[in-house]
Amino acid sequence: MDFFDHMKNDAVRMIAVVFMSVIVLAFCSDKRSAPMDQPADWASLKAEHPFKGRIAFQSDMDGDREIYLLTNDGVKKLTDNDWDDEFPRWSPDGKKIAYSANPRGNYDIFVMDADGSNITPVAASGKHEVEHAWFPAGDKIAFTIEERKGLRKKYSLWMVNLKSRRTSQILTEFKGSCALPNFSPKDPLVGFTGKRAFGWDVFVHNRRTKEIQALTEGGKACRPHFSRDGGQIAYVSADADGNGDIWLMNPDGSDKRRLTERDETADYFPSWSPDQEWIVFSSSKKHSIDKGNWTLYLVRVRTKAVFRLFDSPGRDVFPDWF
Repeated sequence: MDFFDHMKNDAVRMIAVVFMSVIVLAFCSDKRSAPMDQPADWASLKAEHPFKGRIAFQSDMDGDREIYLLTNDGVKKLTDNDWDDEFPRWSPDGKKIAYSANPRGNYDIFVMDADGSNITPVAASGKHEVEHAWFPAGDKIAFTIEERKGLRKKYSLWMVNLKSRRTSQILTEFKGSCALPNFSPKDPLVGFTGKRAFGWDVFVHNRRTKEIQALTEGGKACRPHFSRDGGQIAYVSADADGNGDIWLMNPDGSDKRRLTERDETADYFPSWSPDQEWIVFSSSKKHSIDKGNWTLYLVRVRTKAVFRLFDSPGRDVFPDWF
């Protein structure tokens, strides 16, 4: 969408920025879609491309949103209830999965064992606690609180100590909305999606120095995800096609490069493979998180080759690879 570079006056530029902000916000914020109406025979579904490890993901293939586990052997349903279970995230040791669910109406953070057992609530309030990330030591979880401020939604980042269950706000020095945390496994860095004025961008916060650095600009990027060695960040950008692609950059924002070059699709929610050779992501041709069929794909980092991984009749989103 390079028309931003050719605006003739400030008024037209402001209208265009607001328009693009709405598009990117639909994907970067936690907008929940209505579940698919027709349940799938999920037990018969298989991965369409071989891969190593385990991928947890969210899908409404059975009629409502549940957490599933995909391996080369097939699909296993980890949650099965009457409410929505969303956004699975592996613990650093791969023994547990954190996710959000709304059995009480609003969304809270839960933790379960990797096989779906021992479900435990860890952060609950009257507000929505949503998209989250484990601290590298596995002793705390950062999460996003969504609340309404008048006609607008406000997003802030919090953390919960898993031993004491105490919660506290983090990144209070960031002036604006911040959401979608993701920690570097090696450095004291946490990436997040932030909005200071119009649109969302990728930021990184140094937990040691307290410095905050904007890694993108223009209000069309979100969802940073550090590689396993902390040397690269995968993220989503709508700069190239207006829909969203998977991009890579260094943790200082340098060497930005487009990884998926698919102008006809919206490619979102990247997660690295353990060996850093692949990234799994969700993709749809509908260009809307609440419409159409979302499918899991793999992209090989070295060659940019894309392969379809898993396709149910529902919306298969928020994959996390361990």
